[in-house]
Amino acid sequence: MEQLQKGSLIATFSTGNMDILDFQYNPTEFGLEKSVQTQEINIPGLDTPLLQFVRGQDEKLTLELFFDTTDNGMGTTASSVTELTDPFYALAKIEPGGHTPPLVSFLWNSKFPGSHLPDWTGGSQSRPDFTGVIESIRQKFSLFNSQGVPLRATLTIVIKEYKTLQDQMRQLNLTSPDRTHSHVVRTGDTLSGISSTYYHKPGDWRAIADANEIEDPRRLAPGTFLTIPPASL
Repeated sequence: MEQLQKGSLIATFSTGNMDILDFQYNPTEFGLEKSVQTQEINIPGLDTPLLQFVRGQDEKLTLELFFDTTDNGMGTTASSVTELTDPFYALAKIEPGGHTPPLVSFLWNSKFPGSHLPDWTGGSQSRPDFTGVIESIRQKFSLFNSQGVPLRATLTIVIKEYKTLQDQMRQLNLTSPDRTHSHVVRTGDTLSGISSTYYHKPGDWRAIADANEIEDPRRLAPGTFLTIPPASL
């Protein structure tokens, strides 16, 4: 018989340390919500306004987890369910070293939604998990013993997607030459290499140099943002 694969949340702290919080029971369902922001452009005489894409919105994952400690009894020796729920609740607390709550990743199996995106997305936007920060945690306690010790709880956790700028630039790989792009200089980058990436022509590097007022093309500071103008026709 195949062993049941348990889901978990993995917290990553500013120190680089990680804490794995296994679920007591796998969720019976979870939800993902992704939207985009558009802007209406009103043009007189048209039947409907034109829609222009502005940017993507944060994706959100909603997860409901159930916890129960009644197997340990319901009398004076009962175990409080908060011993299991508090580590999850703590993920919404500020980490003293990082001054923010830790990053969390929801992992379950290799068939996570978004792991098999079609080729036209570029291939680099697929994911094996969901990483973000806790937006909210709702705790509901539903069973108590005679001393008032909580024995059952349901946690509803909302995680808001988190991606660094470098992650997004790498994943999106926006390289259509007729669009303006932003490029973050990495160690080893050259203007001819950047030109090859966006224009498919290494020799067009002068357009990038002119747009960014670069006097010495051999010296590019890592971390610098470059504007990549549209390719000339």
